[in-house]
Amino acid sequence: MRRLVMTFLLLGASLVHAADLPETDWLDLMPKSDQMALEQMPEIDHDSPEAQGTFTDKGGLKQSKGLPAVMYSTKTVASMNGKHIRLGGYPVPLESDAKGRSTLFFLVPYPGACIHVPPPPPNQLVLVRYPKGLKLDDIYTPLWVTGTLKVEKVSNDLADAAYALDAGQVRVVKEEDL
Repeated sequence: MRRLVMTFLLLGASLVHAADLPETDWLDLMPKSDQMALEQMPEIDHDSPEAQGTFTDKGGLKQSKGLPAVMYSTKTVASMNGKHIRLGGYPVPLESDAKGRSTLFFLVPYPGACIHVPPPPPNQLVLVRYPKGLKLDDIYTPLWVTGTLKVEKVSNDLADAAYALDAGQVRVVKEEDL
């Protein structure tokens, strides 16, 4: 019985800890040199096949050629490696389980990054692994993702990411969170 009570107390403490975890800002994932380069970047031309409603067979998220180097940056912040974080963002689903729940997805800092041009730099894309899965009805639904962040370069047909996160909790952002 005592073990059950201790387990309950520890579980409750970890849930409170996750809820109290401060939000990590997306810019915390980007070195200061990249932040300065983004601030100095000229306006991006949105005249592309994606902007006209046509996409590659992979969905259109990959970077097009000819953008400033910072838009391809995989530079990371070493102090973020292994850090337990809570990050808010929007899902770009990659894999689902048999029940249709997303178990692997990119988390991006703004809604519709999978269809806007250009997509975020790789150091602003996080691959989220969530074996429990989450039913996603809409990619425009903001999420809180809590877990351990890793500096890990990931490349697939859809996009490149400089970080991965093993999620312990994923939930939809509620109005009272704002």
